[in-house]
Amino acid sequence: MRTICRSRWFLPLFALALGGVVFGAQAIGGNPGSGLVSLVIMALAGAVFLFGGRSETIRGLRGDGRDERFQRIDIHATAFAGTVVIAAVIVGFVVEMAKGHDGNPFTWLGAVGGIAYLAAIVVMRVRG
Repeated sequence: MRTICRSRWFLPLFALALGGVVFGAQAIGGNPGSGLVSLVIMALAGAVFLFGGRSETIRGLRGDGRDERFQRIDIHATAFAGTVVIAAVIVGFVVEMAKGHDGNPFTWLGAVGGIAYLAAIVVMRVRG
């Protein structure tokens, strides 16, 4: 699996496949035009990743240019993004509660995030 993810083709093809899934979902939902726009956006993003191979950042994101330095950058960027998403989920939950709603979908998003965090702590503690 690691070899597949480090291929220069993985991220572009994943972006295209995700665009196809989003197109399908929007077409089923009655918005095929919006789905086509989503597919084109994801195809363009895939093309940037495929043909942007001269950029160290693109190669690092794509996986075929990863080294220890980029892995450290990726871990810090992932932690920062996770912190921002957690803060957004908490704020969304509080806003929904203040409106008199039940807090969904922020309730289950927070629960999934919390369970994933605790599971990762346990797994990494046992492995390390």
